[in-house]
Amino acid sequence: MNAPLARSRVELVVVGLGYVGLPLLARAFESGMSTAGFDVSEAVVEGLNAGRSHVTDVPDSAVADMAAAGFRASTDPAVISEAETVVLCVPTGLAEGVPDLSAVRAAVRTVGEQLRPNTLVVLESTSYPGTTEELVRPLLERASGLVAGEEFHLVYSPERIDPGNEFFGVRNTPKIVGGITPLCAKHGVAFYGRFVDTLVVSRGTREAEMAKLLENTYRYVNIALVNEVALFCDRTDIDVWDVLHCAGTKPFGYAPFQPGPGVGGHCIPVDPVYLETMADGAGFSFRTLAAARAVNARMPEYVVARTERLLRDREQPVEGARVLLLGVSYKPDIADTRESPAYPVASGLLRSGADVVYHDPGVRALEVDGRELPRVDSAEEALRAADIAILLQDHSCYDPVRLVASRCLLLDTRGKLAGENVRHL
Repeated sequence: MNAPLARSRVELVVVGLGYVGLPLLARAFESGMSTAGFDVSEAVVEGLNAGRSHVTDVPDSAVADMAAAGFRASTDPAVISEAETVVLCVPTGLAEGVPDLSAVRAAVRTVGEQLRPNTLVVLESTSYPGTTEELVRPLLERASGLVAGEEFHLVYSPERIDPGNEFFGVRNTPKIVGGITPLCAKHGVAFYGRFVDTLVVSRGTREAEMAKLLENTYRYVNIALVNEVALFCDRTDIDVWDVLHCAGTKPFGYAPFQPGPGVGGHCIPVDPVYLETMADGAGFSFRTLAAARAVNARMPEYVVARTERLLRDREQPVEGARVLLLGVSYKPDIADTRESPAYPVASGLLRSGADVVYHDPGVRALEVDGRELPRVDSAEEALRAADIAILLQDHSCYDPVRLVASRCLLLDTRGKLAGENVRHL
């Protein structure tokens, strides 16, 4: 149910109350701002108004405090008309392998229809350079009848949320701010300066948009490098984890990255596609990106092939073998499975005829190839019944000593285990 709308202006309305929007709201509220939120999901809105959080990094108590102080979420777009500042935190992803900005377009049209003069509008959603100027600006102007940079202020400020990060949050992560005019940037700095410690002003919105893509493409390419190093070390009987440990002791000129079963999450596998798509449109080829994508896409297949090889070495047929997946989220200690390599790994094993089950303390359901993958509640019991277990994600609940003590054959894709029954990536 929608809450009644306030008659006076609200300092901040966030559009899109997910893993980016809700932490932003919580931090703004903590700084003393009056806040409200808009989302198209009735379940999200009802939960927040009841004091329940659906985002791991924002506890229920924080949402309850916000609600008690007057915060209200709504599915009624009219709440946007009360805002002094509107921040769009809607998802951008892929549709059939190409950038999908449908959520941004819909949200911008909704904001434009409610936009009042002198409002600051900020886009935080990741997209290719030019999105703010060439897509958001004309949609807002067409829907509102107002001129950006003159009658309202428009800014791009890329989100830098890292779910589950205990050290960096909204307050202490430097915030990039790029305006379509210097005055717009000034308004953006004044807004974020109220609750973010460090601000970085870019030359414009395109530079801010490109900076976000570069950050995640840098990680994507370097993950691909260490993934390929891991494949080479397996071929040449070199301990890749010892190599990485030794290289990581260099105090300059080297940034450590870790190999794994694939690349997951909302940003790392997706953002480089936005960069490649824009480059293609400009007649430019990112050869490094193409090579990195080929390597990273290969990793789940390699994990499946490695599992099959280990079973055959024990004269265990792959068909009918019981395989336990340990940790199916895309990063440790969160419940988010977006783009998780667990999906292609499980899919490949199922196609080989294996009996696949999974354990993950935060993931209550996992659908692979249109069917629900069986979930086990007890990792220890499942280890006793498994022919092989694959450590896909090193959640803190997985005690290496207890895992190794199970005597089940273990394929460790994270370099966390050691023992006679352990095989590594």
